[in-house]
Amino acid sequence: MDKNLPIVVLGLFGTQLDAGRGANRWGRWRPTVALFDRDDTPFIRLELLAPAAWREAAEVVAEDVQQLAPGLEVVHHAVEFDDPWDFQEVFSTLHDFASSYPFKPEEERYWVHITTGTHVAQICLFLLAESRIIPGELVQGSPGKERPTRISLIDLDLARYDPIARRFAARAQQAQGILKAGVETRSLSFNRLIERIEQVAGHSTAPMLLLGPTGSGKTRLARQVHALRKARHLVTGQLVEVNCATLRGDAAMSALFGHVRGAFTGAAEERPGLLRAAHRGMLFLDEISELGLDEQAMLLRAIEDRRFRPLGGDIEVESDFQLIAGSNRPLSEAVRAGRFRDDLLARINLWTFRLPGLADRREDIEPNLDVELAALERRTGRRVRFNREARQRFLRFAGSPEARWSGNFRDLNAAVVRMGTLAAAGRIDEALVDEEISRLKADWEGASEPDPVEEVMGTLAAELDRFDRVQLAEVIRVCRGARTLSEAGRLLFAVSRTQRTSVNDADRLRKYLARFGLGWEDASGRG
Repeated sequence: MDKNLPIVVLGLFGTQLDAGRGANRWGRWRPTVALFDRDDTPFIRLELLAPAAWREAAEVVAEDVQQLAPGLEVVHHAVEFDDPWDFQEVFSTLHDFASSYPFKPEEERYWVHITTGTHVAQICLFLLAESRIIPGELVQGSPGKERPTRISLIDLDLARYDPIARRFAARAQQAQGILKAGVETRSLSFNRLIERIEQVAGHSTAPMLLLGPTGSGKTRLARQVHALRKARHLVTGQLVEVNCATLRGDAAMSALFGHVRGAFTGAAEERPGLLRAAHRGMLFLDEISELGLDEQAMLLRAIEDRRFRPLGGDIEVESDFQLIAGSNRPLSEAVRAGRFRDDLLARINLWTFRLPGLADRREDIEPNLDVELAALERRTGRRVRFNREARQRFLRFAGSPEARWSGNFRDLNAAVVRMGTLAAAGRIDEALVDEEISRLKADWEGASEPDPVEEVMGTLAAELDRFDRVQLAEVIRVCRGARTLSEAGRLLFAVSRTQRTSVNDADRLRKYLARFGLGWEDASGRG
């Protein structure tokens, strides 16, 4: 937070401590008035919350405050509590106020004054600030003869009341709905993943790393993380999306970091670059392993210091952005191959989440099918629906082992677009479903099976003997299907383990993988 920004104070009128009319009121400590009796603080506005019945007394406070801080704007807000000690009522009222208030954290700094009001109101203001619904700092004043009055930043942990806890649980579910783009997902493991991402996205601005196969939804999730952080005032800028596989050579450096005029042949004008476009927002670098080593070094500096030098420039520029990186394979393999910096991986590996492919969450095919149909209708303005038998037939196939979904959600999207386009009168029937199933099968059978050894080891796979490569490929397949290292070891050594008096399948498998410079995270794809 920029400490040089002008300050807006949000606070409740103290019906006991702040009230007073006669000249002797200046001899009493009135918290709201005393807060502004300071010459070193750039106040610009007071948002004063008071019951309508106390409006005249609140106006006296406003006039006194303006004597101490000439030019200060005072805005009155009527807030009513039938019972100021009722947590649910007070929290609801203050929550409604905060949710509708036009916060501008990039232009103003907010102080949440909690000296006045009941203890219940103070706790509610704390909760609203702690959850970033109010993007401000908690401030409390203390009575005394000194001038200016002493103020303190307060840190409380009182979020333990059932009505409020239920509200925050509902808010967490709402945030998870944002991350899932409104899809009612059924996969327990995926929902747990989204729950954890919601916790991180709502409270941390550190880099995130999204791993998962092509088409698993990394880009869409990055967009939803940006939407959630923007709703919580953690960012104010835009999301800038970059597919690093499209960046090569000087063009990569220029695209990311910008260039000055004359930096290279054809650089007739200055270019700010994508990192500066993401200032106060977020930058999504998909397939980050495709970046060159020079770009990686500059990116690391930009992440750590928020500063970098444009191509051909002598003066550093700044960009305060939040990073999400994406990759369709573990980055540890690229580090071993010398294609990715280990210090950059260490910096972006704080929060790493692996997105499963569609084949690993088949229970989510039906809700995503409905989402794809709705999206098709929005794009074309044409309503498309399955008849009952056709829908059941497609879902049976989609959830069966026959459906490989190697392209993940891209395959599902393409299937819906094809069937929807060909549907007579907007109705998808059994014949159309059968035609699409045949097409999907043909596409998947025609596609070459990915080599798991190349996926894990990259160019180093070519250095293996054919015998070792075939054996290692089978080990990797088993590891990817197992939940733990021990389970994979039991599956691989099911016969030989019966001939041993002492077995440690996990250690045996670990040593085998180490021969090829691999670990469990690499072989299982959970790195």
